[in-house]
Amino acid sequence: MTQPLTPPPSSPNLGNIVAGIWRRDPTAVAGPDAPAVELAEISDRFGWLDAPAAVAGHIDEAAGFAAGVRGDGITDVFLLGMGGSSLCSEVLREVPPKSPGGCRFVVLDTTDERAIRAITESLDPARTLFIVASKSGTTLEVTSLEAHFWSIAEDALGREAGRHFVAITDPGTPLVDLAARKRYRATFLNPPDIGGRYSALSLFGLIPAALMGVDLQQIRANAVQMAARCQLKGEENPGSALGLFMASHALAGRDKLTVLLAPAMNTLGDWIEQLIAESTGKQGRGILPIVREPIGPVREYGPDRAFVAVISDTSGAVANTARDLERAGHPVFRITTTAAELGAEFFRWEFATCLAGALLGVNPFDEPNVSQAKQSTRSQLAARAATGTFHVDPPFERGDGYSRRESRPHAGGAKPPSRRFVAILDFLPADPRRADLFADLRGAMRRRLGLATTRGVGPRYLHSTGQFHKGGTNSGIFVLLTATDASATPIPGTEFTFSTLKQAQALGDFDALVANGRHVVHYHLEDPTADFSVTLERLLGKIDG
Repeated sequence: MTQPLTPPPSSPNLGNIVAGIWRRDPTAVAGPDAPAVELAEISDRFGWLDAPAAVAGHIDEAAGFAAGVRGDGITDVFLLGMGGSSLCSEVLREVPPKSPGGCRFVVLDTTDERAIRAITESLDPARTLFIVASKSGTTLEVTSLEAHFWSIAEDALGREAGRHFVAITDPGTPLVDLAARKRYRATFLNPPDIGGRYSALSLFGLIPAALMGVDLQQIRANAVQMAARCQLKGEENPGSALGLFMASHALAGRDKLTVLLAPAMNTLGDWIEQLIAESTGKQGRGILPIVREPIGPVREYGPDRAFVAVISDTSGAVANTARDLERAGHPVFRITTTAAELGAEFFRWEFATCLAGALLGVNPFDEPNVSQAKQSTRSQLAARAATGTFHVDPPFERGDGYSRRESRPHAGGAKPPSRRFVAILDFLPADPRRADLFADLRGAMRRRLGLATTRGVGPRYLHSTGQFHKGGTNSGIFVLLTATDASATPIPGTEFTFSTLKQAQALGDFDALVANGRHVVHYHLEDPTADFSVTLERLLGKIDG
């Protein structure tokens, strides 16, 4: 493992920060001169430190609940969530070994018309359980999905519909009241002092894990061991070592933290991406995680990169790449783990991210810019309701099969920032085959431009890298991709459809990025039945770094 760097001279003593975190001292994170309001908010966000030990108290409850669900003949579980309430479940579904008899598990964190219609047309309500997961109980995407699937279940099951829904939320939220009114099968109340992206080892992760058939005792044991190690001093503390590596290199200009993972561990990268980007990307600084980028020759990586190589029993290519990068002078941090040690990795990265935020001088527990995209979405929906059309400024210019518009804040001759990156914001109709296409296109853009690339799938990225996009370093080229939908499914209790909502979210994000002085290019593809491969290759090939 690369030796951890010495903390920057202007940073407080590392050991004092680590000890302060464990004391739940908000000044260890924000500094003694932080406003009283901020210190109070941080004081209420240390519950994740207790989560590994608290798992033991929930194992019997979660296992008993899962057994009852399966005993009632339920075979399929759909998680309706966003951000921290869903990404940990996606990791648990894909990575650790499962016991026989677990339910088929699908994470539905989208407002995409095509994805929602496909699920709707294939599900059997009598054999399905819906988990409605929201810390606040008011997340727009989650409430919209709940209204839609409740309507489907109620039509099919009548008064028994509630037996097919379960809520996971904080105490006192509107979701608690909704679940009581609709007579949900169960409501699980998570500790309110655990933020969404730090909730993997709480009920947001444990209840889905039990339904999948994940070994909760193994998750607990690994998490407890890692939590104990993260209380050690110096280099023996794995969370401290990783956090210092991340922050020190970001402060030295290597703020593109490239996480190398075997394909079987890719969903862990998605969870890491949200945790780091949303925790550190604010006040014009931060760490941009680069995940799911295809591995390339060492010569393609610039001096703005630091690397974390997660070496598992199936990741020979990752180990070889880490060796080559290190020989070329790039900083590399190695983590050796297995799929069975996921509980340890959740805690290691949570601790490291909290520490990195403190070293960067930002609050790792807030997300001040996420609300901007939410407000912009509401404004776009209001404009549509009032006038029958969205507010589009600047307007589109027609191209060959697509429309294009651009906001370039540096167009007046100002020099673009150095160490740029390209962020692909993908609001296209869902198609799992497109993941490989975008991986190839990202590799091609890196070779051509020499820049790091990310891909966010909308609207889920709004609760993840969306914070960094607006609050982090202003060095991104944002390529927003939208398309006309072939259908429009009404959302019960509202005046709009999922198609309308998703369009409003994409347009709202454009507006929020422009309001923060970002360089945004927006392509709208007009034929919903077309294969976008050739068009995307042509359009992304025009991006100039």
